[in-house]
Amino acid sequence: MDELKRRIITEGQGLAGGILKVDSFLNHQLDPELTVSIGREFHKAFQEQGVETASKIVTAEVSGIAPALATGLFYKVPVVFARKKLPITMSGKTYSTKIISPTKKEFSDLIISSQYLNQSDKVILIDDFLSTGKTLQSLINLVREAGATLLGVGCVIEKVFEGGRERLKDLGIPVISLARITVINAGKIELGT
Repeated sequence: MDELKRRIITEGQGLAGGILKVDSFLNHQLDPELTVSIGREFHKAFQEQGVETASKIVTAEVSGIAPALATGLFYKVPVVFARKKLPITMSGKTYSTKIISPTKKEFSDLIISSQYLNQSDKVILIDDFLSTGKTLQSLINLVREAGATLLGVGCVIEKVFEGGRERLKDLGIPVISLARITVINAGKIELGT
């Protein structure tokens, strides 16, 4: 994903606390062509790891939706996003967990209706960032609570220095990152391999 890496270096901003601001193309404003390329790359990378089919792509509301949707486009399957608040339209059985946002520093829920995720599903998780791995672990817990099978985890950007991959290493499934950041320091951003 050369274009993704180029955009991180040219448009990304390293903020205090290891925060990477990529609002110009991923977290606030979206670049549709780049987003579709991200989905295509996830599809290709997972296929190379033997994940040829899936029945659902799952993500967390809000920033994971665009790359998850693009991935779902290439797998030709529905995308389910965990809601952060229970809407009045969601009735019946739900799966839920709590997370803390690394950028907002507040707790929120992740909620999925059993209508859209169940034991017959084969799931790929997609998110915008892999930092500490806590949000992804919460999504994994929802997949497990539903009795679905987890096939792989994909993250657009991995902040290697936060150790999230370690949290996921015992899953026995592919964990794919399209860009790996090794340093965010005083505005400096360094990419790894």
